[in-house]
Amino acid sequence: MARRTRSALLENRTNRLKLALRKKPYTALIAPGIFLAYRRNAGPGTWSVKAHGWLKRFALADDHEEANGESVMSYWQALEQAKRLARAGEINSDTPITVGQAVNDYELDLEMRGASRHNASNVRIHLGLLATKTVALLTERELRDWRTALIAKNLKPASADRVARSLKAALSLASRNDHQRITNDRVWRNGLKRLPDTEVARNVVLPDQTVIALVHGAHEDNRALGLLIEVLAETGARESQVLRLRVEDLLDKNPAEPRLLMPRSRKGRIRKVEHRPLPISTRLASLLRENAKGRDQHDRLIDPIYKVSDKFRVVTKRLGLSAEITPYALRHSSIARQLLKGKATALVASNHDTSIKMIEQHYGRYITGDPSDALTRETLLDFDKPPTMERVA
Repeated sequence: MARRTRSALLENRTNRLKLALRKKPYTALIAPGIFLAYRRNAGPGTWSVKAHGWLKRFALADDHEEANGESVMSYWQALEQAKRLARAGEINSDTPITVGQAVNDYELDLEMRGASRHNASNVRIHLGLLATKTVALLTERELRDWRTALIAKNLKPASADRVARSLKAALSLASRNDHQRITNDRVWRNGLKRLPDTEVARNVVLPDQTVIALVHGAHEDNRALGLLIEVLAETGARESQVLRLRVEDLLDKNPAEPRLLMPRSRKGRIRKVEHRPLPISTRLASLLRENAKGRDQHDRLIDPIYKVSDKFRVVTKRLGLSAEITPYALRHSSIARQLLKGKATALVASNHDTSIKMIEQHYGRYITGDPSDALTRETLLDFDKPPTMERVA
């Protein structure tokens, strides 16, 4: 029986996690001309095969969760998979990537960055024959027809637009990974432009009591769902940001003034991780600390929930609320609530990881207490006073 190639650096997860973070992968020669490559990331590492001048990522490493032999692999599973891929010629420099493969890579990238894999899985459900198309040969017409077909199948325009945006992210990632051959990025930028008025319906601002009812309703249905919804409602953060929170991001040494170090949204780009400290209530801090029991400092603080929108819809239906209310309405409501309480536009924008321009464009009607407003008000004339004619110098 042939001996399997060992690697003191890579075969043990404890040793892998001691490696320095870096873009260049660590490699182990596993067969003539074939290397197993491991990239150390802030989140779980990734396995790739390097052979004949190309490098292809194929799975996450079992750094933080048990291997399943498919999307998450141990060293030994990755070793055998790397050999199969290299020798079977399933991937090589002459094989162009398809849309389906681009979505698979996007899903791995999302998980590597601690984001929800739902964005990729939701696209995959709707791909159909588009999955077999070569990315480098896509046309604007094909992409427009694909999105139109989604709407024809009774998908709401706003929902079709969200699926299309996720597909654009997957195609853009494919282009960055193979920029020499995939040069038609204008195709999805133009072919999948946002449909008119699809964002308006989502800007639902809820009364405070409705937000409270939704949080309590979510807790009644499911403990994990309740915690996620409460964090979204209190911080106004995006779900992708909340799911990147680690136990170490809960700052509650001062129990009277707890905070969360909320990661900034990377919006599809790989960039330096930045955080914004956000005040949270003592109630939420207590719930989060309880949820963190038994977890390491680098473990997730909030558990991801599959199809959270569907589970949230069960709560809204039970409360007799409109079906158009999604978890994102909690973000809109948080922004509007802070503006209505007179918080400066710049502060609200920073708290919600967005720009002043976006706040003014979409929430201008709620801006009532900007500091500049009071200064301007001091200059207004009082026309109730009788005029006194004064000589003008």
